[in-house]
Amino acid sequence: MTATDHALELVAVAAQAAHDKKADQVLAFDVSEQIAITDAFVLASATNERMVGAIVDEVEDKLRDAGAKPIRREGHREGRWVLLDYGEIVIHVQHEEERMFYALERLWSDCPVIPLTLT
Repeated sequence: MTATDHALELVAVAAQAAHDKKADQVLAFDVSEQIAITDAFVLASATNERMVGAIVDEVEDKLRDAGAKPIRREGHREGRWVLLDYGEIVIHVQHEEERMFYALERLWSDCPVIPLTLT
């Protein structure tokens, strides 16, 4: 099983929104073979808590414009690692220190990378 076309569309919207707000290291993984409850992860990082918040706000705005509604949002108050759960996709926006420490891309390295075209 691979990520659905709709999930891939949401990944593209979320990744572009993060990129537009100057997120670092924007990556996406197709985790549909490993996790039954979601199709894809989007990872992005920022150098400070304000940037994490700005990236999260932009991602939420663009996904709302695309008709997606979040199921859950965690970590926004601390601004170090925010998780946005949209069912089909999950977005992780992390402070660069958390990104290095938890190394989610290493955890999911056996999953296919979703190619992103960020402009």
